[in-house]
Amino acid sequence: MFAFAGPAYLVSVGYMDPGNWATDLEGGASFGYQLLWVLVMSNAMAILLQTLSARLGIVRGQDLAQACRENYPRGVNLAQWALCEVAIAACDLAEVLGTAIGLKLLFGLPLLAGVVVTALDALLALWLQRFGMRVLEGFILSLVTVIGACFVVEILLARPVWSEVAGGLIPRLNGQSLYVAIGILGATVMPHNLYLHSALVQTRRIGSSEQAKRTACNYNLVDSVVALNAALLVNAAILIMSAAVFFKHGIAVKEIEQAQHLLAPLLGTTVASGAFAVALISSGQSSTITGTMAGQIVMEGFLHIRMRPWVRRLVTRALAIVPALITIAAAGEQATYKLLILSQVILSLQLPFAVIPLIHFTSDRERMGTFANRGWVKALAWATAAIIVGLNVRLVAMTLAGWSQTVGPVINLVVVPVVVAVGLLLVWVTFEPWVRRRALRREAIRMPAVEAGLAQPVYRRILVALDHSALDRQAIAHAAAMARAQGARVYLVHVEETAASRLYGDEASDAEVRAGADYLKDVRQSLERDGIPAEGFIAYSSNPGAEIVRVAREVQADLLVMGAHGHRKVKDFLLGDTIEPVRHALDTPILIVRQPGK
Repeated sequence: MFAFAGPAYLVSVGYMDPGNWATDLEGGASFGYQLLWVLVMSNAMAILLQTLSARLGIVRGQDLAQACRENYPRGVNLAQWALCEVAIAACDLAEVLGTAIGLKLLFGLPLLAGVVVTALDALLALWLQRFGMRVLEGFILSLVTVIGACFVVEILLARPVWSEVAGGLIPRLNGQSLYVAIGILGATVMPHNLYLHSALVQTRRIGSSEQAKRTACNYNLVDSVVALNAALLVNAAILIMSAAVFFKHGIAVKEIEQAQHLLAPLLGTTVASGAFAVALISSGQSSTITGTMAGQIVMEGFLHIRMRPWVRRLVTRALAIVPALITIAAAGEQATYKLLILSQVILSLQLPFAVIPLIHFTSDRERMGTFANRGWVKALAWATAAIIVGLNVRLVAMTLAGWSQTVGPVINLVVVPVVVAVGLLLVWVTFEPWVRRRALRREAIRMPAVEAGLAQPVYRRILVALDHSALDRQAIAHAAAMARAQGARVYLVHVEETAASRLYGDEASDAEVRAGADYLKDVRQSLERDGIPAEGFIAYSSNPGAEIVRVAREVQADLLVMGAHGHRKVKDFLLGDTIEPVRHALDTPILIVRQPGK
């Protein structure tokens, strides 16, 4: 058990970071115990999803980001990476604000100065990683223990009425509590933790046999249940303390500092406020370390870019510090509390883009084998995804309706298109794997059997399309090699596309046309000096693809060799695309060459 314990504890600190504090304090102070059921439901979802994440890493040896890069087109991966980076920056923002607030509460350091100081603790994780994963896990676990001990003290001092606490487990929700409920959900089921967990489980020596992987999955399940239920107790303690102290006295908490300052007079001891500040700093530091690791994993997984860890960390921390400094300078320190809650709502909005691919990947029997999700697991997982998406859709609709009344046309011009684009991406991620599987199944049914001892193709007439670029050298070299081996004849074709050529055809005789004719003659003579018979054709047209097809049919080419410059989309649209129309028009085999390094 101890051999496999650890990854879930690193992940669990993300479930008790300063963002959780803000949402739990707000939920307890504003609605009493009413949202306690949201915490319990969110934790159950977290256990299920983190277990699937660990299983993905153990069975496939891939983290979630790597699996996305393997399965999705580059454009989709870039979009998912960008959304994930936004979520990590939002999470880091919560850690920056939490640590800065804790420093202010404990040492009286101004909030702006505390935010700047947090730039230095960004390197703490990198320093600890030098001592190995076990030392890092031990350090994190010690911070988690401090947080837990502090809130045991808080609960004992608050003396809640436990019958009222039990009533908070009954589900209920309204328009006022929805925003905070979604914040709690986003703060509890954190998207980057799904990427992190699938990578951390690979730090153990699991073994390659099915039994070894099954053992690892079982022990990681225990690890996840214990660690995440410990995180649930901490979050529940914050909400219960807030409800028992602030809601009971009718106090609306507008900032975390206010909560700390009120604890001492309301509970009659300074121990409560001191424990609160110590736990807050521990929470910010532990979450910073795991956020650093998640950022590295996401960038390497999605983009296959291995940026220097300290550079990556400082960039992420800068993205969090800048909005924090702007908010504090423009709106005052009291605005940080709402900023914390907003950061957790952002996490919730990104959550479906991690959850849905995770369910698809772990349900894929072809890749997961006997470890693929069973029917009841898939039902629970998709129900979880439906709840997350449903709550997010409702929140987005309510928010856009509110903004449209205050901001007006800006919503239609800027925000709505972005929301629609993100929604379409979510629809694609949800349904594309099912569509692709059906297509593959249909294709598999039609696939003919491949026989052994295939006949070797014989090339007697090889056509090379020249375009007077560096690619010609590669195309001619390939054609010459095959011509020597099989005694083939090489035909050369170049399509003149100058303005004069398009107007006057073979009557054109400008400098470029003459240079092209000399070039074709030199290539033909060079091949003949090497003992390879060759002929040359010059065509004049604004449609080079059609001319190449015409010449290929005229000489009855067995093989066509063409060069590709690597243009995509915009350049193809502006400069024209030759290869696509040629390959669709001919049934002749086509060899496409690229310049090395391009």
